[in-house]
Amino acid sequence: MILKGRGLFLIAATLFPLPAFAQEQDEAAIVVTGRGLEAPPGEAAYDVVTIDRDRIAGTASGRLEDALRDAAGLAQFRRSDSRSAHPTSQGVTLRGLGGNASSRALLLLDGVPQADPFGGWVAFPAYLPNRLAGARIVRGGGSGYAGPGALAGTIELESGGPAQLGALSLDALYGSRDSIDMSGVGAARLGRGFVTLAGQYARGDGFTPIVEADRGPADRPAPYEQAAVAVRAVADLGGATELQANLSAFTDHRDRGVDFTKVKSEGADASLRIVGRGRWGWSGLAYLQTRGFASGFASVNDTRSTATATLDQYAVPATGIGARIEVAPPIGGGVTLRLGSDLRRVSGRTEELFNYVAGLPTRRRVAGGESLTVGSFADASYESGPLTLSLGGRLDHWSISNGSLRETSLALGPVLTDSRFPDRDGTEATGRAGAAYRLGQVTLRAAAYRGWRLPTLNELYRPFRAGADATAANAALDPERLTGAEIGVDWRPAPSLTFRATGYWNRLDGAIANVTLAQGPGTFPGVGFVSAAGFYRQRQNLDAVTAKGVELDGRWVAGDLSLGASYAFTDSRVSASGVSAGLDGLRPAQTARHQASATLGWVHGDAGASLTARYAGPQFEDDQNGRTLNGAFTLDATAALPITRGLALQARAENIFDAEVQAGISGPGVAERALPRTLWLGARLRLR
Repeated sequence: MILKGRGLFLIAATLFPLPAFAQEQDEAAIVVTGRGLEAPPGEAAYDVVTIDRDRIAGTASGRLEDALRDAAGLAQFRRSDSRSAHPTSQGVTLRGLGGNASSRALLLLDGVPQADPFGGWVAFPAYLPNRLAGARIVRGGGSGYAGPGALAGTIELESGGPAQLGALSLDALYGSRDSIDMSGVGAARLGRGFVTLAGQYARGDGFTPIVEADRGPADRPAPYEQAAVAVRAVADLGGATELQANLSAFTDHRDRGVDFTKVKSEGADASLRIVGRGRWGWSGLAYLQTRGFASGFASVNDTRSTATATLDQYAVPATGIGARIEVAPPIGGGVTLRLGSDLRRVSGRTEELFNYVAGLPTRRRVAGGESLTVGSFADASYESGPLTLSLGGRLDHWSISNGSLRETSLALGPVLTDSRFPDRDGTEATGRAGAAYRLGQVTLRAAAYRGWRLPTLNELYRPFRAGADATAANAALDPERLTGAEIGVDWRPAPSLTFRATGYWNRLDGAIANVTLAQGPGTFPGVGFVSAAGFYRQRQNLDAVTAKGVELDGRWVAGDLSLGASYAFTDSRVSASGVSAGLDGLRPAQTARHQASATLGWVHGDAGASLTARYAGPQFEDDQNGRTLNGAFTLDATAALPITRGLALQARAENIFDAEVQAGISGPGVAERALPRTLWLGARLRLR
């Protein structure tokens, strides 16, 4: 692809200093870490939550998305995890900026954006928690140096090395509903570098998603089968420079609990990163992502006795490619500076069969396009005694091109629809500024920021169904733009005790939401027939979503004991006019006012136990606030008992009291639940 002039300028602006700093590196011995450049000191001005490796690998579910929920306010569109949710509902957001399943938080793994190139959701089965060194969550938007798309915040995942992973770790567990969860992680030093290998396999017969009171003969358990593998090598290139190579792949097969609803996701990622840690810090990154997705959809009659195929999205291929380069020149005088450029190009299409008659499809639809974002950024920090200042900004040029929609009859006949959508482009200027001031045990924080997000190809071109409801795409969607501010205080009365409190205000202009336009029965543009039990919706830009709230976090450590807790209160409201005027003043769909999490843990060598409590308050299923998902309290537990050196028995319990965690309500009031009580027993072998 040929970049436009502005895109070339943005990259060239940071490429030309390379020869200068390449000759000025400090030759002092620097340990090969496998990490990127260190986070700037100015991060002290923002609301940052860290989750360590033991916690990420120690949840009862063994799922990354579960560990990330330790930061209250972090949510997916649905409450289900990656064993039962539809993959397209697993976008990640923070601070009540919901109403849409695409990620409004930027998720990175070793510097590479992880959102699906086509849909913006996150393929959580691809991530083996045991191979990670930790997670760092920055609440709030405008993270210039991390990349565009950080409307609600940034989640940075970091792969582990031999120091964190050990030589070998093998886990095998057997659980409820004939479930199996097996994983292995190994690491070895090779000269002054190292290599790691991780693999995971999980399967289960699944549970019936529809709650018992609403289910019928058409409902059955929803099985899943998932696997992932990741290889990573880090080599010392000399001159305080290291090369990091990553290769990973995953496959994910699920079922939604009725006929015609099989779901398949698969993908592979490759990346190369070079990091220089001399007097001039610098980093260069290039990556490639491929994704494949397929999903069937069905309509179930009012008595839930039969299911009928309504849509077969038999192929949704997508590709993402990107690059990034940044430098950290030695400014001195308490100033830390990072300059860089990045680009990301995504392309994809949906291929589907629809308009079923007598159980057979009569039409075929192909829709898709591509988008490109090219940007430059600068991020500066200043430290002087108790004062830390942060100032960063980025300039991005974006384009959406080659958008098309073609619909044909499977029988011989003319093309029904052959649309070519206009190419579009624009420029976005965003940034953030913050300050932190230490007063003994107390640190005061304040920050303001602007961020933006480009609509995904999924939002622009792909329709979807959820139960009896159908939602049409919208190729005319505009980018979302966020303005926000926050104030906070950190209090550390003792080295083992930390409290954080943050109040924030965010306004998301042009928020993309699924807007209800009509109720069935009827045939509607972009989706076809919708029954009397269903609603017809279209993705549209609302005027705005305004969210204000409070986040509280605390952590206490005393020897082998630890206690971590997090609470988030969010008051989110929609501002709407025109065709969506009926939504004005309502709350965004799938956005709870209250979320809380607390974990009590004990670890002594290979022995350990933990108890995790979580609460999610009531939230509305739909944009019209007509269907309420009840609040839910769950309790999880884990225990490990050493048998011999390196070998331990494991026991895990998810949702101990079998609470009904409602994940969705479809047209006629049929409720879907998240994971019921699930018990696990197994063993772990560790060689250090």
